[in-house]
Amino acid sequence: MHVSTGRRARLVDALGLEPNIVAVSAAMFLMGLGENLWRRFLPKYLEALGAPVTAIGLFGTTEDFLDGVYQYPGGWVADRFGRRQALLVFVAPAIAGYALFFAAPTWPWVFAGLVFAMAWTSMASPTLFAVVGDALPKNRRTMGFTVQSVLRRVPIAIAPTLGGLAIASYGLRSGVRLGLVISVVLAIVTLVVVARVRVPVVADDTATNVRGVWRSLTAPLRWLLVSDVFIRTCEGMVDVFLVLYAINVVGISAPQFGALVAVQMVTSILSYFPAARLADRTGRKPFVIATFIAFSLFPFAVVLSTSFAWLAAAFVVGGLRELGEPARKALIVDLAQPSLRARSIGLYYFVRSVAIAPAAFVGGLLWQLAPALPFHVAAGIGLVGTATFALTVDERHAA
Repeated sequence: MHVSTGRRARLVDALGLEPNIVAVSAAMFLMGLGENLWRRFLPKYLEALGAPVTAIGLFGTTEDFLDGVYQYPGGWVADRFGRRQALLVFVAPAIAGYALFFAAPTWPWVFAGLVFAMAWTSMASPTLFAVVGDALPKNRRTMGFTVQSVLRRVPIAIAPTLGGLAIASYGLRSGVRLGLVISVVLAIVTLVVVARVRVPVVADDTATNVRGVWRSLTAPLRWLLVSDVFIRTCEGMVDVFLVLYAINVVGISAPQFGALVAVQMVTSILSYFPAARLADRTGRKPFVIATFIAFSLFPFAVVLSTSFAWLAAAFVVGGLRELGEPARKALIVDLAQPSLRARSIGLYYFVRSVAIAPAAFVGGLLWQLAPALPFHVAAGIGLVGTATFALTVDERHAA
């Protein structure tokens, strides 16, 4: 009995399973499980409600826009009122958004629902980051983010298939609405889970506005942001075209492309834990450089592929893009001022989201010239970002 208890304690310690981390990770899992039952099918749901193609495109743009502008307000609420209160506040409008999706008689109602539903998807993000920084010491934060990353991706792997089965059984509208009902139930359970979060608020001695938060960002954190913008521009320029290149240019089938996505996801999950253990012991920077290199090489690997087997190897490289992601998130938390932690994270992601917004559109223009061109340009941009990070960011300045 004592041996079993000891093993459990060692496992809990190794994975950074502090009670607050368990609570927010469970919340992420529950909300993600519900949302992924229907999120991938929202464009078809809009179509079924009579939306034209231009409106469906505008829906995606609106989603990206809200993802950016909600980040900083979400961080402000978390720093001002505390992590638990913030998470409770963010779940409640998400439930209202799901209800609007469910009841939508016409497609504009789905846009209204999105305004509320994104409260969890985007506003809660800085809070989920900040809890890891608040609850864990510096040498365990990468593992804390690793647990979050895995629990975020498990629902992505399983829920869309379940949602697809519901649509096949009950039809598009009824299947999506069944998923929305399940989302509401899981969100209510999430309210109970996040009520268990107990993180004391770190007092901010002076009132700080957005300009003050920006000035508080250390030089290494600003350089990390600059390099991250390059890397995410590299990603955004080609990711939407991966399926087109694989099917239209290389000539694989849609099911084969689905298998490639699975290869990428499994590679990511398998890389998380060993990388996290090493990063917490030896430092974040080498692992962030490794993940940035993978971001840069992935477009090259795709355009060099001439068969399914070569694409599979390329998507292994794509999976390795997640190798240092928990370390990068931990480094952001390390470099942020504790009393401004959630706001700093929110501002970081707001700036990043706005900066990379044109990437996919530019990729489309380059695709019209030659399908391989956006991949080559993206790889070059990624290498610039990798070099920027390697030459400028010194994690010794992290608190």
